[in-house]
Amino acid sequence: MCEVDEGRYVLILSGRQLRPRDRRILTAVTGQIAGLVRQRELAAEASRASTLAETDRLRRLLLSAVSHDLRTPLAAVKASVSSLRSTDIEFSEDDTAELLATIEESTDQLTRLVTNLLDSSRLASGVVAPSFDVAYLDEVVHRAILTLASGSTDIVLALRKRIEVDVDDTTVCADETLLERALANLIDNALRYAPDSPVRIDATIADDRNIITVATEVPAAPRRTQRRVHGLPAVGDHRATGRAGLGLTVARGFIEVMGGTLTPTDTPGGGTTMVIDLPTAPAKMDR
Repeated sequence: MCEVDEGRYVLILSGRQLRPRDRRILTAVTGQIAGLVRQRELAAEASRASTLAETDRLRRLLLSAVSHDLRTPLAAVKASVSSLRSTDIEFSEDDTAELLATIEESTDQLTRLVTNLLDSSRLASGVVAPSFDVAYLDEVVHRAILTLASGSTDIVLALRKRIEVDVDDTTVCADETLLERALANLIDNALRYAPDSPVRIDATIADDRNIITVATEVPAAPRRTQRRVHGLPAVGDHRATGRAGLGLTVARGFIEVMGGTLTPTDTPGGGTTMVIDLPTAPAKMDR
């Protein structure tokens, strides 16, 4: 038996009695082996500590991002309700309608935020299983717009004045629900963060790939968020934070589970273009 590192490691051998010289050599070799084992243990501990620290950092970033997205609609709802309950001011019918519309719009924003959080959790846990089918892209886009309008005809008409859809009769082989949710997030991001720009949605086919673009003429996402999407980490770690981060993360996650990619680029002449690249055949999308 040979002990090293104050008995932390023990090498047990059987056989003839060793000479003192041989025991010294064996002790030295055992010490080297113990050193390698200890080095691996320390590396594993450092890796676990790093993972825990990164997880905590990402949790705090996600909380910060969600808190920011929560405050704006909540503040709008609070202000509108307080105004309507006030007895000091008598609002006209138009003013009342505008306050109620603000409440409804803010509630829709909160609903989309909660939906994105749930989707992000599903993506992180790996339970999203795409169901591929052939669909007309024009129908998917307009369902995404209808989702953003919460079924309101007036809002749909207003959105269609800002959103230019030029996809002809392009068909995609994808999970319609996931693609619709991804497009809804991208369109919502463009509408909110490029309020003075039209939103253009185009589609082409190149090298057996469906290329779908959502473009604005002014940046629709902060540069920091764009960089995060460029090098976005695995879905679920929420590294893409900031005002537009969560929606873009969810959109990217849905596109990736269908075998595609989401990449931000510059719009010629200025602006931001989100490029969805999807395979055209189901066989290429199977994972």
